[in-house]
Amino acid sequence: MPIKIANAPVSWGIYEFADIAPKYPYTRVLDEIVETGYTGIELGPWGYLPTDPQMLRAELNARNLKLLSSYVPVNFVDPSAIEAAEAQALQVGRLLADLDAVCIVLADDNGQVPELVQQAGRRHGSRLTAAQWEAYAAGVNRVARTVFDATGLKVVFHHHCAGYVETAEETRHLMGRTDPDLVGLCLDTGHWHYAGGDALEAISEYGERVRYLHFKDCSADIRQLAIDERMDYFAATAAGVFCELGDGAVDFPGVITAMTRLGYDGWAIVEQDVLVADLDAPRQSARRNRDYLRKLGL
Repeated sequence: MPIKIANAPVSWGIYEFADIAPKYPYTRVLDEIVETGYTGIELGPWGYLPTDPQMLRAELNARNLKLLSSYVPVNFVDPSAIEAAEAQALQVGRLLADLDAVCIVLADDNGQVPELVQQAGRRHGSRLTAAQWEAYAAGVNRVARTVFDATGLKVVFHHHCAGYVETAEETRHLMGRTDPDLVGLCLDTGHWHYAGGDALEAISEYGERVRYLHFKDCSADIRQLAIDERMDYFAATAAGVFCELGDGAVDFPGVITAMTRLGYDGWAIVEQDVLVADLDAPRQSARRNRDYLRKLGL
């Protein structure tokens, strides 16, 4: 079966950041996701969509939408934060499991460390020591085990710019220290390229450990501009470094071919940062992205 295509509230500017208020009621976002041709959805920030399983199931069933996962950021670099992270991940995981979701997406608490925000897209090497990586990975393993034992859901980890797991090297540090049975990789094609990598090389390196996809593109020109002008992560995002699918450097036909050869028949979630005042822009962008993927056979 071909890769299935979903979208997420983030494409409508619904972020985890507390200082960014949603511009749309969730019913409009769900309706527009369906209208623009998607059949799956991520949960978005906790509390944006209904958290009562019966209510959420009714909203999704009315639109023939499949709930897939939820993005859960955690400050894994601080061992004292892991207990609270476990509780948060379990809360989200139980809701996902009730609705037969496919996984839970863990990530660093990206965008919170000023130095990492400032240097996003320009970093090399790792900001953590070997001992810090061991502690970081132990936290990921612990949360992944707790979630799996309680809900049956496995974890995928989302590398992300402006966090401690941004570059290919940092991803390698983490993946090499985590349980490959419990912790897969959520490959975000746009973030991988913005961090200086190539999505096809990531697929070649990690193979079937790539268990979940975020389809995002990265403009080579705007990335270079961001590097030259030393833009921080948020400024580069506002400038459009994550362009619409097909307009950037990501080889989506190659990614689709490589994942299909691995036997991947799961989901790819389109994520599009639309940071403009036009309230209809997310819907229009979502439709263009869906049309692009249809041309590639998805």
